[in-house]
Amino acid sequence: MADDLLASVSSDTYDATSIEVLEGLEPVRKRPGMYIGGTDERALHHLVAEVLDNSMDEAVAGHANRIEVELNADGSVTIRDNGRGIPVDPHPKFPDKSALEVILCTLHAGGKFSGKAYETSGGLHGVGVSVVNALSDTLRVEVARNRELFAQSFSRGIPQGPVEKLGAAPNRRGTTVTFHPDAEIFGSLKMKPARLFKMARSKAYLFSGVEIRWKSQIDDGETPTEATFHFPGGLSDYLSETLAGATTYADRPFAGLVDFHEKFGQPGKVEWAINWTPARDGFIQSYCNTVPTPEGGTHEAGFWAAILKGIRAYGELVGNRKAGQITREDLTAGGSALVSVFIREPQFVGQTKDRLSTEAAAKMVEGAVRDHFDNWLAADTKSAGAILDFLVLRAEERLRRRQEKETQRKSATKKLRLPGKLTDCTAKSREGTEIFLVEGDSAGGSAKAARNRETQALLPLKGKILNVLGAASSKLGSNTEISDLCEALGVGLGTRFNLDDLRYEKVIIMTDADVDGAHIASLLMTFFFTQMRPLIDQGHLYLACPPLYRLTQGANRLYVADDAAKEAALAKGLGGKGKIDVQRFKGLGEMDAKDLKETTMDPKSRTLIRVTIDEDEPGETGDLVERLMGKKPELRFQYIQENARFVEELDV
Repeated sequence: MADDLLASVSSDTYDATSIEVLEGLEPVRKRPGMYIGGTDERALHHLVAEVLDNSMDEAVAGHANRIEVELNADGSVTIRDNGRGIPVDPHPKFPDKSALEVILCTLHAGGKFSGKAYETSGGLHGVGVSVVNALSDTLRVEVARNRELFAQSFSRGIPQGPVEKLGAAPNRRGTTVTFHPDAEIFGSLKMKPARLFKMARSKAYLFSGVEIRWKSQIDDGETPTEATFHFPGGLSDYLSETLAGATTYADRPFAGLVDFHEKFGQPGKVEWAINWTPARDGFIQSYCNTVPTPEGGTHEAGFWAAILKGIRAYGELVGNRKAGQITREDLTAGGSALVSVFIREPQFVGQTKDRLSTEAAAKMVEGAVRDHFDNWLAADTKSAGAILDFLVLRAEERLRRRQEKETQRKSATKKLRLPGKLTDCTAKSREGTEIFLVEGDSAGGSAKAARNRETQALLPLKGKILNVLGAASSKLGSNTEISDLCEALGVGLGTRFNLDDLRYEKVIIMTDADVDGAHIASLLMTFFFTQMRPLIDQGHLYLACPPLYRLTQGANRLYVADDAAKEAALAKGLGGKGKIDVQRFKGLGEMDAKDLKETTMDPKSRTLIRVTIDEDEPGETGDLVERLMGKKPELRFQYIQENARFVEELDV
């Protein structure tokens, strides 16, 4: 697979002219959440990912084959590669600054916009390393380039001097970045060896042409302090290790690698590995240009489309008529899959790149995987038969549950006695249905007019739901709001909760975009976390994102979510004539049905946030819920003291 390194232009074209500049760095420290998704532990470790991705881009482009990741005793992190080294010559647009300083101190500055320096890369917005610089109290870069060594130091995004020439470096090449996260931003949070170890190892699996060396000066008692990762088998090795000891339906996983240039005339490639097992729940881990995409995207859609069409076609070929009943839900139930694509100029949703949105990726991945899957099934009929039988059984079980659910829905609808409360949808099966938990009857009135009667149900909640953390079970059972909620969803509490009984595919919390709304949403999330945890684990719980303002200028109208977006829109204008009229929605009840549908309820135009639990640190989620929502006020007070300095605005 080392021979499959993607072609890129020669190193002599990677100089200061490759670095493009779009705008300045000032907003990062004020609003770090816009750039790294928050100031929590996930965001802290995302800083490492941003720097590591740059080194991985060098490796994928064929200019580096070794990366070192080291967690230092003081909590700083050093990442070193043997690539070309960041350019240090003066930048054409800023002759008094080096390209190194421009990259480290300017948002949207990098060599990955035009595709001249990199055919594929994980860093495309040009904000990665500059954001790391802005959010670090110290950062030092050393560059070994053209047999010479250069260095520059920074503090909170500010250069502490010009680039220094340290002397000759005849046997060294590449970039070394050492940074220490700023306590003013991240408080008392510390880098965790286990999390960084896992990150480094996964990067090595994703590109067989790189060796990653791990070292930690902090010993947590569980994570190796030194290790070397190099996996010639790529994702196939990764999957085999993940499923080690588990019974699988195929002796060897269906795995492969396809170069897009050979098949589609486009730069890039896709690598995958999948197997089915009865021993554990299915999962898919996907990546784009070595960057994890936990929310999936177009590459995942293309992969599952290829697998689904392939298994249905094989079923038809061998005369199994029931294969036509198999859906993607059946494939993912016991399917353990890894998908990694490398494409040029990918489009992501958000700076943290959680979901790929490049439309062409779906078609290319599907086309690349489908042919290989057909051949694999035909060549290994034993595995193909076992997988087909398993998937048909899953489909039959799903259809049986649906049939039972339709009967339950009909009978449950008759039994429900919620006048003025539940407004049910008309669909007879759970698939594609949603229930909105709305705040009060006034909001329910607008939502009722805005909903899709076939698939969208409404349950207005009166006031703030009971804080279930620490409440007695008898109190839970006698609470009217909780009783109504359980009956509407068709499920029980705690150990009596059964996900198969859930009457809707999506449960959507839709509260006002203010402090009270956020409090109600937090109480509901606490309820689901403690009483209906599988509902979150299986991805059924969502938060709606209603706007706080509507801006109107002539015929132009814009909805914005917060004050910052409002101020930015007012400064930029809406493109119309006359004064911009600003309306603040005090609550969902103030929005007319058209506004509510367009911004919050219509799947074509709305934004939903899926509520998830960090798979790496599930215990920390429980600890945080206990601190914020539990019975001990001293824990809340401690949390406020620790985090008050991060508050940028108060809504009082």
